[in-house]
Amino acid sequence: MAEDGGGRANETRTLILQILTGRWFTVFASFLVMAASGATYMFGLYSGTIKSSLGYDQTTLNLISFCKDWGANAGVIPGLIHELTPPSFVLAVGAVLNFSGYFMIWLAVSGKIPKPKVWQMCLYICIGANSQAFSNTATLVTCVKNFPASRGVVLGILKGYQGLSSAIITQIYHAVYGNHIKGLILLIASLPAALSFAFVRTIRLMNGSHQKEKEEQTVFYSFLYISLGLAGFLMIIIILEKLLNFTQIEFIGSGAIAVLLFFLQLAVVIKEEFNLRKLKKQAMDVHPNPEIPPPSPPSTTEESSSEKQISCLSNMFHPPERGEDYTIPQALLSIDMLVLILSAICGLGGSLTAVDNLGQIGVSLGYPIKSLSTFISLLSIWNYLGRVAAGSISESLLNKYKFPRPLMLTLILILSCLGHLLIAFNIKNSLYVASIIVGFCLGAQWALLHTIISELFGLKHYSTLFNFAGVASPLGSYLLNVRVTGHLYDKEAERKMAAMGIERKAGEELNCVGVECFRLAFIIVAGVSLFGSLVSFMLVIRTRKFYRTDIYKKFREEAEAVD
Repeated sequence: MAEDGGGRANETRTLILQILTGRWFTVFASFLVMAASGATYMFGLYSGTIKSSLGYDQTTLNLISFCKDWGANAGVIPGLIHELTPPSFVLAVGAVLNFSGYFMIWLAVSGKIPKPKVWQMCLYICIGANSQAFSNTATLVTCVKNFPASRGVVLGILKGYQGLSSAIITQIYHAVYGNHIKGLILLIASLPAALSFAFVRTIRLMNGSHQKEKEEQTVFYSFLYISLGLAGFLMIIIILEKLLNFTQIEFIGSGAIAVLLFFLQLAVVIKEEFNLRKLKKQAMDVHPNPEIPPPSPPSTTEESSSEKQISCLSNMFHPPERGEDYTIPQALLSIDMLVLILSAICGLGGSLTAVDNLGQIGVSLGYPIKSLSTFISLLSIWNYLGRVAAGSISESLLNKYKFPRPLMLTLILILSCLGHLLIAFNIKNSLYVASIIVGFCLGAQWALLHTIISELFGLKHYSTLFNFAGVASPLGSYLLNVRVTGHLYDKEAERKMAAMGIERKAGEELNCVGVECFRLAFIIVAGVSLFGSLVSFMLVIRTRKFYRTDIYKKFREEAEAVD
């Protein structure tokens, strides 16, 4: 009996160890890190506090917003670091940057340090937001390389949780701090950093799968259904918050349920690892002493091909077939990448302009202050839905009908124009609908951009390439947010003040009220997004033959070879 008890204890310990070191727990840890890494999408919630505490005009606030977007998407350095170091190092650096940047912002708006200069605030938020690029690189690249044949749904769920994170963090913030916005900034500084450090040893590259592609996708769809349930719950809570005035106790209850729903995914992880353990034991019973094949000699074709390689400079203009592993220079100089980046500048730049100004738009159009968190949460949930829909639906359409992902990107850009026009013309309560459309389109664009890059240019240098393409986002944000929207907003505010005979005092914030404040800016943004859809359609034409082939065939063959 004692031996049986000891055997069961050993069995339990072994299973727990397998769970904590398995590929599926790595996925769960990645979900958790991404679910806390979307602080940049909450800027509209705390930007008003920065503006009022430090006495900024809209152009200055949009400049800080641009630095946030630049930091969040300046991922070339973390991409290159990931090429040379394990994901754990990338994740740890991101945690340090997150706490350092946002903690300094909290000190500034709380008055605990002297009022910083504008360039210092830009630096703080750039550092804090840059942590997102590090967590993105560590989690996305690791999971895509661990599950290459399921990358569409993997990227969709991971990026989806990043989109959903602002709704999750908003619930936790209300539960902990009530309506104290400065407390939100402190939460943003501490929570993502703590989670990254907690899982710094868990998120890592692992050996090939012992599961078939269909089995993998079944597990990922289980994760997807749980995340959809979480998003649905948050949507119901948002509606109830709109109809009722939640107390802090009620926020604590809703926040606890949201966290519990998220952790249901751990049950899926345990179930899968238990099934894998059973299969492994059955295999050992059938083949107790499996013969280990001798190591295969080095491939002569690889040696000869390496000898025939021409110089890097010449090879730069002779890329391989689409879907094969491009070098970094080959990918960056390819027409496909340039077309993709130009469409991203137009599409992501326009969507981020709407996201970053959402709080100011709500105020200028006369929405009550308590509605601002509703807009942010709606945008967050639909940002999530856009990411998972773009990942899972495009994967299904590609497998069944050879529907090219760039065509879905084109359709999403056209849809985003509607959201921008709703902001421009302010139909009654249209900002709620605009938040939904803009959030959905922003999320879908990110998921599609990252997946298309992995499909066209291979996985060898994926960590650098997807981060390089992400630089398109802050470029578009600077042009449309700072140079267009901020400038036109301040110009209209000054015109209104002059008409009322009011003169702005030095250090006083500059506010504009009325539909005219953002109308012209978002008509321009809608036009730019429409142009981006035409550009992305060029990529549809260029890649239509590629997407008619079985683009994941080689990954299935590699998985079968491992088995």
